[in-house]
Amino acid sequence: MRRRDFLKKTALGTVASAWAFSPLSAVTKSEIPFINTNKLTHKGMKLRFFPYELKLKHVFTVATYSRTTTPDVQVEIEYDGVIGYGEASMPQYLGQTVQSVTSFLQKVDLEQFKDPFLMEDILAYVDSLSPGDTAAKAAVDIALHDLVGKLLGAPWYKIWGLNKENAPSTTFTIGIDTAEVVKQKTRECADQFNILKVKLGRDNDKEMIETIRSVTQLPIAVDVNQGWTDRQKALDMIFWLHEHGIVMVEQPMPKEMRNDIGWITERSPLPIFADEAVQRIADIKDCEGIYTGINIKLMKCTGMREAWKMLIEARARKMKVMVGCMTETSCAVSAVAQLSPAVDFADLDGNLLISNDRFNGMQVVKGKVTLPDRPGIGVVKI
Repeated sequence: MRRRDFLKKTALGTVASAWAFSPLSAVTKSEIPFINTNKLTHKGMKLRFFPYELKLKHVFTVATYSRTTTPDVQVEIEYDGVIGYGEASMPQYLGQTVQSVTSFLQKVDLEQFKDPFLMEDILAYVDSLSPGDTAAKAAVDIALHDLVGKLLGAPWYKIWGLNKENAPSTTFTIGIDTAEVVKQKTRECADQFNILKVKLGRDNDKEMIETIRSVTQLPIAVDVNQGWTDRQKALDMIFWLHEHGIVMVEQPMPKEMRNDIGWITERSPLPIFADEAVQRIADIKDCEGIYTGINIKLMKCTGMREAWKMLIEARARKMKVMVGCMTETSCAVSAVAQLSPAVDFADLDGNLLISNDRFNGMQVVKGKVTLPDRPGIGVVKI
């Protein structure tokens, strides 16, 4: 029996049975030179990584800043000739940099683990290396999940027992801009998506919505990015948004204003989701009773391992769940999309906003998240 076939037959039963009782239940070598390579030992894992700047198709503006690029680090883990892909994307508000990510990754010693299926041990070790560095940890986590899924010969939505047909439509984000640019962006995407997402939080919120409504009547989710500070004005705005076809509101006020946000949520006709207020699983208990639901992003929570546990925890607390992403390649977007059949909302358009994607993976078909049947996170290099 070939070694890889043996791995599949023996590990699949062992790993699948373990995941049943806990929340975590054509591969080619890269031709790109890497800035760090750990020595490969017998049956060991080799970690490689390099910086990669993501180029946005349009200027991206939120309540607090604008940008045209996003720093990123691409990661690979190789074991027995099989390669798992991961990445760390670093938008400005995360406070992480290419230098901080690469410095963290240089500390990661995967050679000490001879069995990639020991995912809890491996990722607990990675998490223990620093109190932060969530994007760097997510890059290792995604690559390890991709590797293990490939060794098992199954995509992660199947390993988690999810039905990919239950994946929701994804929002497509319209950034803050002039009325003419907003109209242009809306026209470009209105016939490809079933729901839009709009960034609010400046002094032109109503103008943004009215401009989009002059082009389309599609449902809209709004992300305020902590941009409102007066709770009565915020609540009045939410009632106005409800009248104009908005279906949910994300992080309406600064995360520190917990009492005000809870007051809004209690009175709001729309569900209120936490974004900046929730990063890891320990934050969920503090969001219960304050928000209707949470937004899970891999770059905030350290990857797929913790994201799955957060989903289980939020559901246990009867909270709604959405999955989101940063500006990312199809690598990280396809990784978080593996959870999408189990959530209420999906905001998985980060790969569609860039012009230099390195992968083919999750697709948006008639506005709906569509997962490939490829193993692991479901991506191939392009």
